[in-house]
Amino acid sequence: VQLQASGGGLVQAGGSLRLSCAASGRTLSSFAIGWFRRAPGKEREFVSAITWSSGTTFYADYVKGRFTISRDDAKKTVYLQMNSLKPEDTAVYYCASTHYVHPIVAVSTEYGYWGQGTQVTVSS
Repeated sequence: VQLQASGGGLVQAGGSLRLSCAASGRTLSSFAIGWFRRAPGKEREFVSAITWSSGTTFYADYVKGRFTISRDDAKKTVYLQMNSLKPEDTAVYYCASTHYVHPIVAVSTEYGYWGQGTQVTVSS
């Protein structure tokens, strides 16, 4: 599975961005797509995930109510709509694919394929 993340940029606090993660290759083996982020000097952390089959969604507490994950099966693309952005959301955002049927979606080692990352910068 190949993943292409896009949509990052510079936005003011309170603004919005929509990230995209386009999957190609052996996408039938992908069970779910997750978004993670890594801020400067910090560990990579889970943001959100969605399963391809049922569309079940998962969110980290610090983005609940602000971020929305969705999928377009026809385009094999997952979106992360980010609203009410805060400076602490500044990070490189990565999408990843897991083939495990019952993954622990918040654990990065459950994912075998990663996109290249897209920078999100939120100014105060």
